[in-house]
Amino acid sequence: MLRIVAIIFGIIIAALGGVIAYRALFLDPSTAVVITNTAIRELPNYTRVVGGMVLLITGAAVAFFAATRKK
Repeated sequence: MLRIVAIIFGIIIAALGGVIAYRALFLDPSTAVVITNTAIRELPNYTRVVGGMVLLITGAAVAFFAATRKK
């Protein structure tokens, strides 16, 4: 029973992290603008991107290790 809960919890955390990272990269407005002589670049919120990726990797690892059999 605890194993099933850990798998579901890991999948939920991984999905949440993926959504946060995707939104920070592609949907949310930019947090910084870099203006040079040749171009103007908009930068995403890298704190949210890194946080989302950490949640994604952590959740996937929890779900994977809970789902694999231990000898």
